[in-house]
Amino acid sequence: MRLNYKLWLEEDERLFGDGPCQILELVDQLGSLRQAAAEINMSYSQAWKLIKKLEKRLGFKLLNKKVGGSSGGGSELTEKGRILTENFSEFRKEAAGCLSGLEKKYFNQEFKDKLK
Repeated sequence: MRLNYKLWLEEDERLFGDGPCQILELVDQLGSLRQAAAEINMSYSQAWKLIKKLEKRLGFKLLNKKVGGSSGGGSELTEKGRILTENFSEFRKEAAGCLSGLEKKYFNQEFKDKLK
């Protein structure tokens, strides 16, 4: 038995969570929305629609697109996109640590022994 959970930000409905954060982190690493989408087996068009939907709901751009050419195209996080992604990622790590501590406190061996 182990604790499982999902975290996301919402405003009337789910707004930003693990999936969008992962895509943006991959764009930051790879420099390309197309490569980031491929990395998680998502179509480019699906990823692009997700980013556009998020940008509309958040009220700011997440990505700057670089048009192709001799040096190739790509994407990079905007400053606000980077702040959102980094803060959500750090929050998620800290929350995981806190929840792990609570899991150990409440669902420890003593708890398991009581269920036997």
